[in-house]
Amino acid sequence: MTVRKDLRNIAIIAHVDHGKTTLVDQLLKQSGLFRDNEHVEDRAMDSGDIEKERGITILSKNTAIDYEDVRINILDTPGHADFGGEVERILKMVDGVILVVDAFEGTMPQTRFVLKKALDVGVTPLVVVNKIDKPQARPEAVVDEVLELFIDLGADDDQLEFPVVYASAMNGTASLDPETQDDNMKVLYDTILESVPAPVDNSDEPLQFQVSLLDYNDYVGRIGIGRVFRGSISVGENVSLVKLDGTVKQFRVTKMFGFLGLKRIEIEHAKAGDIIALSGLEDINVGETVTDRETVEALPAPTIDEPTLQMTFSVNNSPFAGREGKFVTARQIKDRLDIQLETDVSLRVDQGATPDQFIVSGRGELHLSILIENMRREGYELQVSKPEVIIREIDGKKHEPFERVQINVPSEHAGSVIESLGQRKGEMLDMATEDGQTKLVFLVPSRGLIGYTTDFMTMTHGYGILNHTFEDYRPVIQGKIGGRRNGVLVSINKGPASAFAIMNLEDRGTNFTEPGTEVYEGMIVGENSRENDLGVNITKTKAHTNMRSATKDQTETMKRPRIMTLEEALEYINVDELVEVTPESIRLRKKILNKSERDRALKNAKKQEE
Repeated sequence: MTVRKDLRNIAIIAHVDHGKTTLVDQLLKQSGLFRDNEHVEDRAMDSGDIEKERGITILSKNTAIDYEDVRINILDTPGHADFGGEVERILKMVDGVILVVDAFEGTMPQTRFVLKKALDVGVTPLVVVNKIDKPQARPEAVVDEVLELFIDLGADDDQLEFPVVYASAMNGTASLDPETQDDNMKVLYDTILESVPAPVDNSDEPLQFQVSLLDYNDYVGRIGIGRVFRGSISVGENVSLVKLDGTVKQFRVTKMFGFLGLKRIEIEHAKAGDIIALSGLEDINVGETVTDRETVEALPAPTIDEPTLQMTFSVNNSPFAGREGKFVTARQIKDRLDIQLETDVSLRVDQGATPDQFIVSGRGELHLSILIENMRREGYELQVSKPEVIIREIDGKKHEPFERVQINVPSEHAGSVIESLGQRKGEMLDMATEDGQTKLVFLVPSRGLIGYTTDFMTMTHGYGILNHTFEDYRPVIQGKIGGRRNGVLVSINKGPASAFAIMNLEDRGTNFTEPGTEVYEGMIVGENSRENDLGVNITKTKAHTNMRSATKDQTETMKRPRIMTLEEALEYINVDELVEVTPESIRLRKKILNKSERDRALKNAKKQEE
């Protein structure tokens, strides 16, 4: 069996924020690809605005470097489980993975998630213990944790013999010894060449190329990115495309691209082992196989995790509809969702109960909230409902998604966290205390985590760290889990919110509204300190009289309002509420705006329950 000694294909996997994108930066910078005077941005692989702002990778990116006459294709993958669909497909394209683990935090829920995917596919692992320069770094203990995780996930003997490199991606240094660091990353390049298998060279056999990722370009349309598993392919060649339903289409390869550094470069020819992008067929999809015309043999389609969460997107019908958005109709929203479906295989869009509603299903709150955030930045205006978990029927019984939750908190807050997750039907799997910090591992129904983050941050005074990742589907736990305890303050009229009214309402609860903000009837303007909803007049102004106030000279100070991010708003609302999203505003509102109509609907709902 001949192999391509001039090529290596690797993916970089890690828990979010363990430094894999920074590591790719250093591998790029030290490879000699850039001129000395060429500016390379930090975290250059995170190209989207939201990726840059939040410091997370959302879409997989591929790059390549040359080292000692070997082309190393590197795929940077997302760390969030919400984008796990990306991770799975990437792993099919590579022969090895670099598992990056923080030298202080150690293994985390998403470390487990991405490593399990890698071991299931059978790729060769290489471990990088990153952030070795941290004062609290504990590299030996972290390597032990990684080994335990490998064993726990059923790694075979070969996979357990993983090499370990200790690195500081931020400083661009690495070494095989946790006590010292070389002043470059040469040892990591060498370890990649030594430990990652070279691809098999079967380029004399009939063509098989499988699409693992999609891109879209206004000039050439859909672009399929994937690996040539067998044979070779050239621009201008007529090939077959085996669709997911088994049908075969013929098409001509119009353009082909390879990767080097941060650039896509046009190429004329590729062969077994190469990772390339090709265009020429407008409806090419993930998992489909491009083959030789004479030998039409499809590769098995990758399994794609099903959505676990759904929300209803609908046309904005609030009194402020159309004021701030450029795209406001059902047709425009539907077209935008269809564009998203072109590249996001983990997303589902179904028609809702009415023509202006769409049920959008995804892999988690982050997955859906980033779609909404991108839409509002592009000028869309819409309303979205509270996220709901998707119940599946397995063997005739209803099952719901469960998540593995890992929490690190100061030990004095551990008791209240355990109690709160117990109320949300969480099952404790592990607990360890060290140096005043407690690490807790729970298994919790996904619906118990909707809206939990806010409670958690309040409970731990902002010092708690919470990570969770999808575990599996389990039988539905009966009864209500989680949800908001307090009612809300709802505006009973329309107009600008006044400082006078806001200050008078401060003893009723928490204010969400700045003075001068335009409000409408049915808009949520605060949280009630009690369990019931309360209609309030937030536009009321002080009556002008000739009487001098006894407290005239006292300076009154108003508490700062609580302004929510999009994610916080989605977590906060109840089933009878919506989030109104526009390019300029995020508003919370009741589905039924009129108070008397709302009261009537509540009475009818109670009667039906009885």
